[in-house]
Amino acid sequence: MRIAGVGSAFPQHYYKQEVLVEALKNDWRHRLPNPEILDRLDESMKVDGRFTARPISFYEDMTRWGQANDAWIEVGLQIGEEALCCALAWARIEPRDLSAIFFTSVTGIAAPSLDARLANRMGLSPNIKRIPIFGLGCVAGAAGISRAADYVRAYPKQAAALLSIELCSLTLQRDDLSMAHLISALLFGDGAAATVVFGDERESSGPEILATKSILYPNTERVMGWDISEKGFRIVLSPEVPDTVLRHLGKDVDQFLAEQGLCRSQIRSWVMHTGGPKVLEATATALGITERELEASWECLRRVGNLSSTSVLLVLEDVYKHRRPEPGTLSILAAMGPGFCSELVLLRW
Repeated sequence: MRIAGVGSAFPQHYYKQEVLVEALKNDWRHRLPNPEILDRLDESMKVDGRFTARPISFYEDMTRWGQANDAWIEVGLQIGEEALCCALAWARIEPRDLSAIFFTSVTGIAAPSLDARLANRMGLSPNIKRIPIFGLGCVAGAAGISRAADYVRAYPKQAAALLSIELCSLTLQRDDLSMAHLISALLFGDGAAATVVFGDERESSGPEILATKSILYPNTERVMGWDISEKGFRIVLSPEVPDTVLRHLGKDVDQFLAEQGLCRSQIRSWVMHTGGPKVLEATATALGITERELEASWECLRRVGNLSSTSVLLVLEDVYKHRRPEPGTLSILAAMGPGFCSELVLLRW
């Protein structure tokens, strides 16, 4: 199985981080005892700017979950179509050539899901197998690649796509002044990304998917996720996330590689979910690698923030198009997310 194409797309609204911070301070000035805490928190985010589904003025009047979800559907369809078209173009196939589409998002909901609506807009095959995924959050970019690989392993003549659409700005809860929400309001951004995965009987010069592994950590449900209320998604984001990375990621990678007859020193390229600064620092420590070896992840975080499931696909796109390793190089693509869980993918370029 090979990753034959990767593409991304973003909403039209992009703001420098200082503009977004000032907007949040103005909105929370009379409710947050110390609005300047946002400046101090932002200093540690390492984010230069982010895309938003709507202009800033929209969020000042966003009071209903349905209002936010309607925007998620409208903007999600626009950027989802752009991202999938881009990935298909890189793979050099037409929309009707896809046999399966895996769709993931954790920032909105629709039935029929957005993949069905895109099938009508884009002319996907009427026989396409649709697999919408909800609830995996940040890990879903890596997990979706794994599930697409599972599919084409069974059907080696076919092509499957993964589409991730995350509009995190639409989950803003203006009356939630918890530290977890303040951090998320400064860290998460909006965008979409797609990948196309080929079975062994189709030609592609993209990286080969050698193996995948899923790991679920017991009794960690409250490390990350959402609480759902009448107002929509309320962030669950524990300060334990970096410690969880430190405790598990290194040994999980070592065990995964050992199962393939490999060791960590043979991995020369790392395609890691952006998380946030503390998560990336914990990732480097857990894996015994340098910040430079995570340069693509740091650059993605700086440019657009953390886009949940979309982020690891953006890092993959950057490596795929601009930092491609030498042929034969082994890579680990990985992400962690609600569950709490990890997904590991072994690639050979």
